Amino acid sequence: MRVAIGVEYAGNAYEGWQTQPHGRTVQNALERALETIAGEPVKLTCAGRTDTGVHATAQVAHFDTTAHRPLEAWVRGANSHLPASIGVLWAVEVSDDFHARFSATSRRYRYVLLNRRVRPGLLEGRVGWTHGPLNVAAMNEAAQCLLGEHDFTSFRAAQCQAKSPVRLIHSVSVMQSGDMVVFDFHANAFLHHMIRNLVGSLVYIGKGRCPVAWMAKLLAARQRSLAAPTFAPDGLYLCGVEYPGRWPLPCGGRIIAPPQLLVT
Repeated sequence: MRVAIGVEYAGNAYEGWQTQPHGRTVQNALERALETIAGEPVKLTCAGRTDTGVHATAQVAHFDTTAHRPLEAWVRGANSHLPASIGVLWAVEVSDDFHARFSATSRRYRYVLLNRRVRPGLLEGRVGWTHGPLNVAAMNEAAQCLLGEHDFTSFRAAQCQAKSPVRLIHSVSVMQSGDMVVFDFHANAFLHHMIRNLVGSLVYIGKGRCPVAWMAKLLAARQRSLAAPTFAPDGLYLCGVEYPGRWPLPCGGRIIAPPQLLVT
């Protein structure tokens, strides 16, 4: 049978999602735990492969198995064999036509940036940080040019393997809550480093290094070298994946769990 699971993890403890020979990835840790419950090899496929240091509050993955276990065994059983930084939240049986990655219609990411004079202590590794004052209103205004379908080559990593740089942004916002600046992105899919590159350029605008209109010029230029450097992964969270309602997934397939992190 095919089983879909929901997972949350603190990515600063791992070298990304995707399996590596050294085994220090989220996928490796989850597969080892699930194999203990299944009594056979397990291969996971996820909704979105996160990079080193990137977190998730709403990752979705699936695996096929011949082992018949109560659904709760895939949750509590796996969690008993996982490190504290990874948790399986739920498990459901799905039909063979469900695919965690290709069945998803959209994804949501949140970047949480601490904007204060001193670096984080309590939230070290869980938030980005910049110490200079930011014009959040200018950043939000600049971000609105991203709405709709565009070629995001200017914000794409050189090693990105996507066949097309075109993505459809459904919504984007930049808001402030106390010392936190929160960037929310909702799109059909994202390119490698796309959000971290967008955040880096928006921070340039927030600091007054570039005008609001610079964002639209970057988008139109389709040249990565013109944009700001890639921002740190620490504050980035995969926090939502959405699917059609024909599978028995939580919340009718709208699996959304934005991190709060002292944001009011």
